[in-house]
Amino acid sequence: CGGIHSDTTRSITATTTGLSSTSGCQIATIPSASSLRYSTEIGPTMATRAAFENSNEIGVFAALTNGYCLAGINRSENFYSVFESELGAHIPVVHATIAGCRFVGRTTVGNRRGLLVPNTTTDVELAHLRNSLPDSVVVQRVEERLSALGNIVACNDHVALVHPDVDRETEDVISDVLGVEVFRQIVGGQALVGSYCKFTNVGGMVHPRTMREDIEELSSLLQVPLVAGTVNRGSDVLGGGLIANDWSAFVGLDTTSTEISVVENIFRLSGAGGASGGGQAAGRQGQQSNIVTNMRSSLIDQLS
Repeated sequence: CGGIHSDTTRSITATTTGLSSTSGCQIATIPSASSLRYSTEIGPTMATRAAFENSNEIGVFAALTNGYCLAGINRSENFYSVFESELGAHIPVVHATIAGCRFVGRTTVGNRRGLLVPNTTTDVELAHLRNSLPDSVVVQRVEERLSALGNIVACNDHVALVHPDVDRETEDVISDVLGVEVFRQIVGGQALVGSYCKFTNVGGMVHPRTMREDIEELSSLLQVPLVAGTVNRGSDVLGGGLIANDWSAFVGLDTTSTEISVVENIFRLSGAGGASGGGQAAGRQGQQSNIVTNMRSSLIDQLS
């Protein structure tokens, strides 16, 4: 029912000690997000490598939208500080737990308008999220048997793809709270759309085994260019190894330079991407050309 993906591959970050997943967590009181001022001048940045303790599956422990970032709470600030340094001037970066657990990226789903959490979220955690996020963000519990919402839903600010078996009531809540059109879909033969694709308002990546015809159909549905790809040295679990918004992206520590080139091009980071003003088809063709060129350059660098 949308299980949690995790990876214990090597990383070179400092080891930290996690909090218990079965007991409640003390969450420090912080100023309300509505009382803080953030810079509105945002430019694209390069993709940043990160790891959570011994795991490269950063999408399990963090969630990122155009309006906020959630990071799993622990006793080390290493993971949190990566997001704070890149995002803190523009959007709130919030420590969070869901049902006392740290895998906030796989249990929640949201965009700049709202955040959906499972019914296992405690009242204290819900109040903390509502106080920490901007007033414009609606935080709501969802009564859904497939409780790993990050695995069964993928969305941007306009469209959401959901697992074919989600409840009708859940579909209505997603549409109302997040303000998106909802489509039941599979990606690359996988029903866990949140795990096997990642897209923003400017581009997206899908499971590497997704057929070309399916990519074109999804691209037309989402109205953004898409490309098949991997992260973390060949992992197809994109939702676990990648988080992104319209102007930044973070990938697992094992992600290769070739994979990062694909990410930066499709999400139009650091000035990458297709030509503007030439229509969606021309822009998509330009992006794919840039991706191929960068992949060749990266492979040459690795072999030389």
